[in-house]
Amino acid sequence: MLALIIRELKLYFITPVAYIFTAIFIVSTMSLTFYFGNFFSSGVAELSIFFSFIPWVFIFFIPAVTMKSWSEEKRLGTIELLLTLPIPLWKIILSKFFSTWLFVIFSIVLTFPIWITVNYLGNPDNFIIVGQYLGVIIMSGAYISLGIFFSSLTNNQIVAFILSILFSFLFTISGFPLMINFITAYLSIDIVELISSFSFLTHFTSIQTGFFSIKGLLFFISFTALWNYLTILKFMNRD
Repeated sequence: MLALIIRELKLYFITPVAYIFTAIFIVSTMSLTFYFGNFFSSGVAELSIFFSFIPWVFIFFIPAVTMKSWSEEKRLGTIELLLTLPIPLWKIILSKFFSTWLFVIFSIVLTFPIWITVNYLGNPDNFIIVGQYLGVIIMSGAYISLGIFFSSLTNNQIVAFILSILFSFLFTISGFPLMINFITAYLSIDIVELISSFSFLTHFTSIQTGFFSIKGLLFFISFTALWNYLTILKFMNRD
């Protein structure tokens, strides 16, 4: 499994695409924080503004990273070779997930200059910032598992990209008041509450404080496990 993870990571870094995606992620988060988040005018030495924009960047960034994970294997015809290796299927699936997760973590860690900046400008609570970084990393696993699942459904990267963006967006905003008010007109209150409970932003709000709630932590871990399991089922039942 470790060999497969290393293989997948090499596939990311042997092309300039990985570096371009990382640069786009860093520039996007920094731009949103400094120009739209009024970072300097807030007068508070914290990174809550920065972390509040990351889920929105993830909606586009992670589908762009995951869209080729299985679609490319199907297009090139290497999927048959990969799936017939003398390795349990779940290890092959999870190697894709963990290699992508490590790449996304690499991109997140490279935003550390903003951490240095906030320490230069004030005296932030670094313990909370560490908690926020860990929360973002855990949340990214949920987006990744979602993107990899939709990549497994098609050999077209663009289709996988669009589907991942659509479902990532829906899971992100499902707890928004505007979304809740809209679906309340068509669905029962029990179903509305169920849908809103899957909101990434709702669970991420508690993580933004730097302190992990058991509910939020279990949600992201369970969500990630569920979509990885669905990917495994998809390949177990392939034609």
